[in-house]
Parts: sequence; structure tokens; C-alpha cells
Amino acid sequence: MNEKATGLAGQEALPEAFPPLTRHEALVESTRCLMCYDAPCTHACPTHIDIPKFIKKISTGNLKGSARTILESNLLGATCARVCPVQELCEGACVLGAEHKPIAIGRLQRYAMDYVYGKGLDIFLTAKTTGKKIGVVGAGPAGLSCAGELAKKGHDVTLFEKRDLAGGLSTFGIIGLREPVGISLAEVEMIRRLGVRIETQREIGKDLALAELQAKFDAIFLSLGLGATPNLGIPGEEQVIDGLEYIEQSKLNGHNLKIGRNVVVIGAGNTAIDCATIAKRCGAEDVTMLYRRTAGEMTAYPHEYDFIKKEGVRFEFLAQPVRILTEKGSVEAVECVRMSLGPKDASGRPAPRPVEGSHFVIAADQVVKAIGQEKASLAARLNLKTLKGYIDVNEDFQTSLPGVYAGGDCIRARGAASTVMAVQDGKLAARAIHERLVGNG
Repeated sequence: MNEKATGLAGQEALPEAFPPLTRHEALVESTRCLMCYDAPCTHACPTHIDIPKFIKKISTGNLKGSARTILESNLLGATCARVCPVQELCEGACVLGAEHKPIAIGRLQRYAMDYVYGKGLDIFLTAKTTGKKIGVVGAGPAGLSCAGELAKKGHDVTLFEKRDLAGGLSTFGIIGLREPVGISLAEVEMIRRLGVRIETQREIGKDLALAELQAKFDAIFLSLGLGATPNLGIPGEEQVIDGLEYIEQSKLNGHNLKIGRNVVVIGAGNTAIDCATIAKRCGAEDVTMLYRRTAGEMTAYPHEYDFIKKEGVRFEFLAQPVRILTEKGSVEAVECVRMSLGPKDASGRPAPRPVEGSHFVIAADQVVKAIGQEKASLAARLNLKTLKGYIDVNEDFQTSLPGVYAGGDCIRARGAASTVMAVQDGKLAARAIHERLVGNG
């Protein structure tokens, strides 16, 4: 196995995919926008940023005003400018996309956000204090969004995070190629400057009890995320690296990141593609992605699939690992079986079935699994009503417990989980909490 020296301590293994736009590039791109009335790009944005408005302000040189327009709808505008699947959302809806090139909305949003963070500008002032206290559990995108929106309205907000750094997957689980850790942490500091107290290494169910929080706060918002990556349930699994840990090491400990020569990534979602990207760009000679269905059933975005094919990553479709082969504690290969597709299962996709006598072996000295995350078991332990294993909430994001709200991946029983959807959950939940506590004022 190669041990790549990928930078100084704490540096990420991979730089951002795109350089920032220059002033000239931003001006030229912003003037291409048609400033559509009832713009489809704004409707396609889950947080409903007024996209023509922020782009117009870039074209007139009002970058602070542009950033304000973004942040009024999405407090995590710097993160979402980088990680949103814009091809599927705002840029995909751009009217210029049919016959021309869509406006680079994501990069223009990044341009405005980089300006305010680079200048150290704070956009919002907090309102007069309401005297109401809210506890937010989980400092991922939903929790940060909810906490920040409530602080803007004058509430006393405390945000609890079980890890030593806030930011959730934006800090730990999104590849540095898309979002450097510094961007996430800068947004955390912005939320802190709004008046939110952030207490790290505080975990509900361990050193925090829900009953204790209910007694102390007027309302609670739970942003619990999801659980661990499921087990493969195969011999030799102890040699398999968790995909989220692989990404985290590339972001927070890049100088010690170990990359194999022949890397196998199990899974075909966006996280699996991120893991394959890390391996390929950090020195692996051969990277293979294993998936038990076909390309048509992949959960990764189509543009991500196109991207990783151009990176030179090989795919083995209709293949499932059955054993990790090792020699003296080191991975040597992955034994697989061919699969066929049967009737649709609970996921709505054709169910894979092993083909008898079809075993084969792929050489590998490093195996990474990225097969999704389990639903958080904490919901049941907190006596919260669940739906398909996720926390069940009403239209106001309130759980089955009065005064306890939830949002983000932990409630995503329907639809795709994403950073921008979590941000919107936090924003809407904050609105509902504020209205319950003080009315519409």
C-alpha cells in the first residue's frame, strides 16, 4: 500500500475542483442572466433563493447586497454554492440550458459568499431579545440553519454537538474537492457570531438527557443525522474501511492518508463516488467500484457518474462482494458473485439475486464501503414516533413530543437527503418554533 504525503498536518488531500471566479469572469457571467420573471431557477432551489436578484447585484458590483439576498434564504449559502447538485436543481432549470449554456449559478453564489467571508463582513444584526430559550441538538446543516434563524429573531439558542467540531457532514463527510473544511467552519463561526452558543462534545443519550433539555428550554430542535454505515456481513469485513471515515481522514488528516494501489469501493452513491475520487486522485493505480445493480439503478447523480468515469475509475455492475481475502492481515483481493435483477423490492428498484456458480475475484489491497447509513436508533430510545425508521414530524416539523422539533436527514422518509434540504428544514422549523413561542411578530 502506498502511503501518500498529501500535505501539512490538518490539510486536505484534495484542493477544490474549481478555482474561484475572477471579478471579470463573474461580471461577464452575471450579465448573461435574463433576469426571468417568476424565475424557474428560484423555484428549483429548495431554499428559494431569489437567484436573479443576487445575480443582478453581482452585475452592478453590489456583492454585499448579493450575499444578503442569498443568506436571507439560506444561511449556509457558502456550503450550498459548492455542494448543491446545481445540475439537477437551479442550473438544470435555467432557461438558457435548453439551447445554450446555463448560467453558472453555483459559482456566482460562491463568488458573492467568498466576498463577504473574505472581507469578514457580518450581514445580519440580531433582533431584540425575546427571553425564549431554544436547544438545538446536532450541529449539521439543519441544526446550524435552525439555530442561526432563531438567533436572528432574538432567541437565546444553545447548539449541542457530539463531535469536537461543528458542521456535520459539511465538515467531516463532504470531499474536500467539493467543500474544504475551512468553508464549513467559517459558517459555524458566522452562526456563533449571531449569538448562538455552541457546546461541542455533548451528546444526547449520553451526557445530555431529553428530559433535562425539555425542562431547561422552551423548545428543542433535533438535527440527529443518520447512523453508522451498515455492516456487509461477510468474512474479512474487519479489513474494510468505512467510506465516511475515509473522506474525513482526507479532509482533517490528509498528510497521513493511506491510499492503496488497487482500491475497491463498494457502493454506487455520491459518497462512494467521493471515495473513488479520493483514491484515484491521491495515487491509486486502479480503482474499481462494485455495485450489485446496474448503472440505471445507481443512487449517484448522473453528472457524478459521468465525472467519475472520466477519472478513469472502472465499474463492476451486477457484482456483490462475498468475502475479503487477506494474507497475514493485509487485503489481497475481494471475492464477488455475479447478480441478476428480479422484481422490485421495497426501494422501488429491481432486487438483486446471486447467480449460482458465478464467483470471481478482484485484486485489491484496500477496500472501502460506502453503502449508505443506517437510520438513527436514537429516535426510538427518545420515545419519538417514527415513520419507516425516521423521526415522524408534522407540517411544522414538530415530533410526537410537544415542543420537540426535528429536521434534516433524520426525518427524510421521503425524497432525497441533501445539504440544501436540511438547511430548508432548519429554516422552516425555526419559523414554526418562533411563531409558537412569540407569534408572527
